[in-house]
Amino acid sequence: MSRSYYPNYYTPTPPREVKGGIKAQTKRGGFGKSWWAKRWIAVLESFNIGARLGRGRSYARRGQVVSIAIAKGSISAAVQGTRAKPYDVAITVKTLSGPEWDKIIKALSEQVIFAAKLLAGEISDDIEDVFKEQKISLFPQKLKDLQTTCSCPDWSNPCKHIAAVYYLLGEEFDRDPFLIFKLRGMDRDELVKGLGHVNGDRRKKGGKAAISIGKLEPASVPVPEPLPEDPDLFWRSHVPGQVEEKEVSIPRLPGALVKRLGSFPLWRGREHFVESLENVYSTASSAGLDVYLGTRD
Repeated sequence: MSRSYYPNYYTPTPPREVKGGIKAQTKRGGFGKSWWAKRWIAVLESFNIGARLGRGRSYARRGQVVSIAIAKGSISAAVQGTRAKPYDVAITVKTLSGPEWDKIIKALSEQVIFAAKLLAGEISDDIEDVFKEQKISLFPQKLKDLQTTCSCPDWSNPCKHIAAVYYLLGEEFDRDPFLIFKLRGMDRDELVKGLGHVNGDRRKKGGKAAISIGKLEPASVPVPEPLPEDPDLFWRSHVPGQVEEKEVSIPRLPGALVKRLGSFPLWRGREHFVESLENVYSTASSAGLDVYLGTRD
């Protein structure tokens, strides 16, 4: 019998503190910035599990999730609750069949924008239309498309431990949208390879290829500076007589490169990753400028 029949049966107690748990990067408000991450969260919130959603958000932000492993069509996690041993969480997502993926890949290859955005780490806003045209859904739509279990004593499903994992997955989708495809049965390499095969076959038949995967790979990677011919010069901090005096200033945006890289996957620190590095970069830039100008040893 469900505990909902006994409103005074269960008194919530604070969970055990976790050291090194996976901690959400969002401090307040909704989880996920991209539309695809928000769509995933919407699936969870459509279950109408009430207060457990709020406790799940709290668990995610406190770092109560000990581990998360993502495989094709499945997620396994450990979440620390009130008991000494973390609870085991399992989420199974209905994967698409091989023929279904063949249809999707063929449809995606018809328009360059889809492959271009995917290779840039984004999902086009109208990619769901491609799935719908094939009568297939990118995101789980029905409750039976998701199967969730937790070893906790809460008989409600999903419970707050499952909800915490859902919210953290939303943040991971922001960082790596290919995880959505992986949960539906196809990882990034397979998807990119499939798009390449479709266009390769099209070229062999004399048709016009809609996209060229090779040309869509990121082309903005800087060319590395060639190594010096003299091995001794490699280990020197500088080559005397070859240092040019240039204007030096503190960057206007601290940690710009780190911000371009995005959030750290499954962050486990107690402090916010990017904000913490902003302070480090600001302090280091000021100190470096003083050293360069000779005002500090």
